[in-house]
Amino acid sequence: MPYGEEAIAEAARLILAGQPVAVPTETVYGVAADATNGEAVARIYQAKGRPSFNPLIVHLPSLGEAERIASFDDRAREIAGRYWPGPLTLVLPLRADSGIASLVAAGLATVAVRVPAHPAMRALIENCGRPLAAPSANASGRVSPTRAEHVLKSLGGRIPLIVDGGPTALGLESTIVAVDAGRLRLLRPGPISAEDLGAVEEQSDRIEAPGQMRSHYAPSKPLRIEASDAAPGEWLIGFGSVGGDRNLSPSGDLVEAAAHLFQALHEAEASTAAAIAVAPIPKVDLGAAINDRLRRAAAPR
Repeated sequence: MPYGEEAIAEAARLILAGQPVAVPTETVYGVAADATNGEAVARIYQAKGRPSFNPLIVHLPSLGEAERIASFDDRAREIAGRYWPGPLTLVLPLRADSGIASLVAAGLATVAVRVPAHPAMRALIENCGRPLAAPSANASGRVSPTRAEHVLKSLGGRIPLIVDGGPTALGLESTIVAVDAGRLRLLRPGPISAEDLGAVEEQSDRIEAPGQMRSHYAPSKPLRIEASDAAPGEWLIGFGSVGGDRNLSPSGDLVEAAAHLFQALHEAEASTAAAIAVAPIPKVDLGAAINDRLRRAAAPR
C-alpha cells in the first residue's frame, strides 16, 4: 500500500491487533510490531523464519520516550542528542519498569533503542502510541530490503501489509553502539562511522545486539532439554500436555511459547531449584528458533 495517511492508519490498526507490518525507515525496510506485546514480537520471528532469538531494536519517537525504557548516562544522552533522529542504535541497560516484552531483549539486561528519521516510521510510531520492535523486513539470512518489492519477494504472504515509501535513503542498517560508563563500543558498523562517534570496535562472543548470533543467553543453572518430567531438584518449564512449574503454552501454541520463553528462564533461574528442565518443543516453525535457543543455553560451558 503506498505510504500515506490511509496506509499508516491501517498499519497502526494491524500492529495494535498484534500483527507485524513492513514499513520503510531511512536505513532499510523494517518489519514492525508492538514491542510491549510478546506474541506480536514472536510473529516477527515467525515471519522472518529467524533461526534464533537475538535482540531486536526498539524504535521510539524521541529521546524522552527512549529514557522511559532504557537508562541513559550523560555520554549516551549527548550522543543521542547529536545523532537522533537518525541511523544510530544505542545499547543501554533496560529499565525494570520498561514494559518491553522479554523476547525483544532476548532475555538480556540491555535493550537496543533508536529514534528513526523516516516520516513513515515516525508516523506509525505516533499513530500506534507504542514503542515498535523492528528488524529488517526480509527472511532471515537474506539481503536486507531497500524497496517495497524486496520485502514482497522475501516476506510476501507472511505479513499482512507492506507500506511502500519508495527506496530507502541509506540502504544500510543502523550503526549500533553500546555505552558503558561513558565508553562507546561499536557492535555493528553502519552509516555513522566509529571515527565520527569516537567508538572502539569490540570483537566479542557476547550477544548484545542484532548481527551477533554466535553467542547465547544461558542461565546460571544446568539446563536439560527434551524432558517429559522433572528430575529431583529441577524446575520444569512445560509445554502442551507437560505441565511443569511454568507452562510456555498449555494449548501447544508456538507463538505463545516463544513470547513466554525468556520470562520462564528467568523465573527458573530465580527459583530455589538447583537445575532447570524444559519439555520437548516441536522443531517446526517458531519451534526451530525456540529449540535453537535452548540448545545454546544447555550447551556445556
